[in-house]
Amino acid sequence: MVTKCLAQKVRLQKFLNQKRLLVALGNGSSSIFQKPHLNCSGRFFASAEPSSEKTVNFGTSFVGREDHKREEQKRRRLSDVPISDVLEAKNSRRWVDPVIERDSKLRDAIIVCIEGGLSGMMVVHDKHVVGLVTARDLIRIAAHGLRDNEDPKYVMDKIVGDFMTPISQVIYARPEETIGMCRTIMAKLGIKCIPILGRKGKVEGLITSRDMSDYGLEAEEKGGKKSYLNNISERVGLSSNTSMAEPPAYLQAHLALEQTPLHCNIGVDMLPHPFKTEHGVASNRRDYGPDDLSMDPEWSEDAYFVEAVKMKDEKGEGETDVVYAGVADGVGSWREYGVDPRLFSHKLMEECSNILQEASVSKKGGEKFRRIITPSEIIAQAHERVKAQNIIGSTTACVALFDKKRHQLHFSNLGDCGLIVLRHIDSNIAGALKRDKTKPRTERTSDLRVAFVSQQQLLSFNHPYQLGWTGKDLEEGESDSFKSACDSCTTSIHIRRGDIIILATDGLFDNLDVDDICSMALEWEQECGFIRSGDIISREKRWAMGNSLTGISAEKISDLAQRLTLRARENSLDNSIDSPFALLAKENDIMWSGGMPDDCSTIVIHVVGKAADDTMNQPSM
Repeated sequence: MVTKCLAQKVRLQKFLNQKRLLVALGNGSSSIFQKPHLNCSGRFFASAEPSSEKTVNFGTSFVGREDHKREEQKRRRLSDVPISDVLEAKNSRRWVDPVIERDSKLRDAIIVCIEGGLSGMMVVHDKHVVGLVTARDLIRIAAHGLRDNEDPKYVMDKIVGDFMTPISQVIYARPEETIGMCRTIMAKLGIKCIPILGRKGKVEGLITSRDMSDYGLEAEEKGGKKSYLNNISERVGLSSNTSMAEPPAYLQAHLALEQTPLHCNIGVDMLPHPFKTEHGVASNRRDYGPDDLSMDPEWSEDAYFVEAVKMKDEKGEGETDVVYAGVADGVGSWREYGVDPRLFSHKLMEECSNILQEASVSKKGGEKFRRIITPSEIIAQAHERVKAQNIIGSTTACVALFDKKRHQLHFSNLGDCGLIVLRHIDSNIAGALKRDKTKPRTERTSDLRVAFVSQQQLLSFNHPYQLGWTGKDLEEGESDSFKSACDSCTTSIHIRRGDIIILATDGLFDNLDVDDICSMALEWEQECGFIRSGDIISREKRWAMGNSLTGISAEKISDLAQRLTLRARENSLDNSIDSPFALLAKENDIMWSGGMPDDCSTIVIHVVGKAADDTMNQPSM
């Protein structure tokens, strides 16, 4: 009798195991099968009572506190592992040489990328690395060609060297740097793979986020029954009636406006170095003398331009309204060589404006419209024009393009000018890291936060990338310390109604922390009635009623630019504060206290829903 019962138990256990596996493979069901027990009569009954016998629980993974603790310790240890160990482990599994010739065609690069399972490849020429191309670059170039209705053969025949990231812009890591450091760099810069550069100047390989994740897993954790049951069985397979969720409630108001072109109001302010005179700049207040601080913008080495033009869209079919803006900061040390440092920066911005005006003019006999010109192209063309006029000097520069129709902001930044985007984020969905921590939760309904900060480029502390011209071309073998437009940091971001875009030279960002800029912008919004007590919902209701307050925005936007510029000057003369410049100086072992007196140019763009001549421009009661 006992033997018969045991045989029945074995058969039933096998049947249940098979049924569980079929359910898991079929639809990922989360049903929990109860463990059968044998009663005194030899019959089986289902019981959820705990048992000392080994069981597998489908659909629920019970991990004790000790397991969580071990996993956390493991993650912490992984962040301290040298990236060279990850590269060695990757190569031991499979060696793939991640290289492509510069003259290779797009089709060849795609084949190499897919067959090698590569996220990126180093571009070489004559056995020397000349750049980097990623899988994302290949898709982007192919998509661009198809969107422009180019012949597929022509697209596939494009040369890798024409769209690679040049070696001067490639971000790399050292073998001794840790997984944690590499992950941080890749996350901050938004890159998918990073080359590892050895001490002998040789690229030892490329590392991706997946490589770092795989390193922390043992082989048995990625394969076998246990791995499948714990990690896959309850997550595999979607039912036939699966559909996409509606956008979150807090985004629906913005998405409803996506098809409506945006508009913008622009304010500009400029102040020279506080101790600047017609003949130069004093090093301190004592040398400057008792006179009032300098206020004449003509003495500033900064320059700017703003142009609103109509351009053909990418398909050349219709016109679109676009706004271009740019700032430049001339390098003052040219004064030591008898060169006026204002000339180069001022002429560069002037030529940017000229290029846009020429591109948008109409002539008799037909329109002579050009398609939208990218910011980097404008910088490159303007730079060549300045060099052709033999104007000696150098400058940093940042040029931005706001496409009102597509709600896109494109920009190219070379050096330490910069651009930030401020946006209201509802505290209910912002998350702990995005909320204003200075106010109690009960008093906080909305936060104006920094949504984007552009990347600055420095050779070393206070030594930014520069466009320049010495008056003659370099001879063979000479190195050039100047950069070109193709070295600029270029990217695009999506813009929403109500955003505030601030484009400025380093005179602003060296003396004002971004949180202080946020506070000043919010104060300005509240004074103008755009935001009342941080209530985003009321603002969106006002928008829905057609009341954009754009007239007030157009009238008051210059006030915000002036406030920011004046506060930056005040901080630059205050030796009791730790300005952003001072903090960065100390991080680079340079003792500095207070602000950094400098020229300051600020362009503020307020994104609104209607043009400045909109009639509903009064605050709603």
